[in-house]
Amino acid sequence: MLNFFAKRLGYGVLVMLGVITVVFLLFNILPGDPARMMLGQRADISSVEAIHKELGLDKPVGIRFVSYLNDLMPVSVHNHVDATSFFYLNHDKYHAATLLKIGNHSIVLKKPYLGRSYQSNRPVTEILAVAFPNTLLLATVSILFAMVLGVILGIFSAIKNNTFYSRFILIFSVSGMSLPSFFAAVIIAWLFAFVLGDYTGLSMTGSLWEVDDLGRGEYINWKNLILPAITLGIRPLAIVAELTRSSLIQVLSQDYIRTARAKGLSFYRVIMRHALKNAMNPVVTAVSGWFASLMAGAVFVEYVFDWKGVGVVIVDSLENYDFPLIMGAVLVISVMLVIINIAVDVVYGILDPRVRMQ
Repeated sequence: MLNFFAKRLGYGVLVMLGVITVVFLLFNILPGDPARMMLGQRADISSVEAIHKELGLDKPVGIRFVSYLNDLMPVSVHNHVDATSFFYLNHDKYHAATLLKIGNHSIVLKKPYLGRSYQSNRPVTEILAVAFPNTLLLATVSILFAMVLGVILGIFSAIKNNTFYSRFILIFSVSGMSLPSFFAAVIIAWLFAFVLGDYTGLSMTGSLWEVDDLGRGEYINWKNLILPAITLGIRPLAIVAELTRSSLIQVLSQDYIRTARAKGLSFYRVIMRHALKNAMNPVVTAVSGWFASLMAGAVFVEYVFDWKGVGVVIVDSLENYDFPLIMGAVLVISVMLVIINIAVDVVYGILDPRVRMQ
């Protein structure tokens, strides 16, 4: 099992290296001058050149890429003597702990450095640290809603196969899979917050943290999580329900299920202890992919409901050509994708030992 985990971790590192390379090259060939974006109307030649030097934009792309990798690595190499060096160890910038000194260079342990926003000049990690927990919470609640309700509907549909209930759940699954999230967000916000707002008490827009009108500071409003979580969870709910249904129907036709029933085991025990466990492999795989996609695909839902997460940050940074912020958000989502896939591979290997054998 340790070798299995090590291989998956190695694959994840290679994937992240590829993502970092593509993201860096993509955003370094796009048109637009970051210096002029930062300076606005105050842009003159000397100021632009100063910003270029500060950001390292006057260096060759290869050197900038090596520096970008060095900034992202938790263990990196820096020059601790020459303050003019592009790889100078600026403690105000990195907050690093020195592990080893070799001549003018130091090997340090630090947090990954994603740069500073072109617009606000705040560290990208600081901006994402505020927005990312909101997106993570929204995606987690959405996938738990989809998983629990989807598995229940799938079990019920498999048990009641070829009945009205099974066909109704099938229609619901097909409709949910074909419903775009941005369209569902608008419809759900209009119906449950505008039309039925007096009965539901829900708002069309709002984030997790809100400011009290009486000036008593911020507070958590959990009601604002309901509509975006349901909206984001509709499509994975439909997928989970249909996968559970089809997989469970197939498992229930196996010989060992008939043997268990012949031994006198109750139908509930057969379903929960034998059939469902073996039917969950495709469901776990689907849930992992959907959870990762929810992290990346919450942009439209967050924007419609004004949920202050990574999605809103990405939209705002795209409008302002704030490349470091966009790159940081993409990399954070990519890391989550890799971590989730590794975790699911491990869970999949626990559920099915044949995966570890392969």
